[in-house]
Amino acid sequence: MTRLRLNGFAALLLVAVGVALVQGIPVATVPDVLSEGIGDQIGDTMLTIGLGAMVGRVMGDAGAAQRIAGKLLDAFGPRWVQVAMVVTSMLIGVTMFYEVAFVIIVPIAFTLVRVTGAKLLWVGLPMSIALSTMHSFLPPHPGPTAVAATFHASVGLTLFYGLFVAVPAGALIALTWPRLPFVARLTPAIPKGLVSDREFTDEELPGLGWSLFVALFPVVLIVAAAVTDMAASGDSPFLHVVAFVGSAPIALLLTLCLAVWVFGPRIGRSLSDVGASCGSAAQAMAMILLVIGAGGAFKNVLVEGGISDYIKDVTDGWSISPIVLAWLVAVILRIALGSATVAVVTASGVALPLLAGSGVHPEIMVLAVACGSIAFSHVNDPGFWLFKEYFNLSVIEAIKVRTSYTTTLAVLGLGGVLAVEWVLDVLSL
Repeated sequence: MTRLRLNGFAALLLVAVGVALVQGIPVATVPDVLSEGIGDQIGDTMLTIGLGAMVGRVMGDAGAAQRIAGKLLDAFGPRWVQVAMVVTSMLIGVTMFYEVAFVIIVPIAFTLVRVTGAKLLWVGLPMSIALSTMHSFLPPHPGPTAVAATFHASVGLTLFYGLFVAVPAGALIALTWPRLPFVARLTPAIPKGLVSDREFTDEELPGLGWSLFVALFPVVLIVAAAVTDMAASGDSPFLHVVAFVGSAPIALLLTLCLAVWVFGPRIGRSLSDVGASCGSAAQAMAMILLVIGAGGAFKNVLVEGGISDYIKDVTDGWSISPIVLAWLVAVILRIALGSATVAVVTASGVALPLLAGSGVHPEIMVLAVACGSIAFSHVNDPGFWLFKEYFNLSVIEAIKVRTSYTTTLAVLGLGGVLAVEWVLDVLSL
């Protein structure tokens, strides 16, 4: 991709096939391995990203994104627009997946860029960094929640301790990274088709109440489902309904229906006008979804080839702190596989035997693994491509910006986890 300028979709598939053959995967099964990887990856992300993009486009075409962006500017002022993005992203990102929160908030970031004349990365990068931190460090996100179950750790305490690590680390990097020279030199434009180019007068804008209601509607549904899942037990029909409505695809589908009903008349006189708005968003997402699917194929080849098992076997005999070992294994697996969830689950299996006699709090081990899983995001990570395409960067530029900030977050997170463990040890004396 960097030397030959080959399309990312084709490049990832070619590499996946080559690695499959080198690893000894039978030739006859390679197509099935690729298809399984693409299906798993697209199945997890296509509905979320596609529906989120449509909701964002409808809100943009109706002026709702501009109304919310204007109120954020009024509240924080142009000088503090980055703080506004960090606060908004952390509040929403505590319970929402990175991809879901990203596609919901990014239209507001695009609108703020237009209104303020600021650079795209100056506004958008703090949003992405804050969301990455919340998603990777804290339950109820899938990786930390799965590891908490493995270590028999309290999800509530893990979240409580994790906030002391995630909030300062995420805010520090979010406000620092856009100011670094190698980032400040980049001046990408807002990609075409993902947001409306129309400038609305104040009289044309929808009310703030409806704009916020539609924007926060999926957040409320998803948060309600997460809280209910943690607080309730049993197998009642009510819990199943809450889980169904609060799943990301259903929540976004309901939000799209709500957005069309509320904002449709502002976009056009007929549903075909609204359909054209959604269609333009889908067209803009097509290549992003193809590349994310190819990344899933590459990841599945690595998993089927036994990369994670090999790393687990090599690190089993390392005599180092269980906190550092858990973090390090998660980092290595993240580099190899791209999936933060696979990295944390496998790393927890390596560190679990060390936990019993170590005296380390299980919640701290969860956070150590979670922090390691954010490091070195690159071309086999679906979030990398979402970041690259929405911020209109080349592969090299995205590696410089995203890979560097995710790795720094992982290192800061490890330092924060060690500090929290020290404080807990002191308080227990």
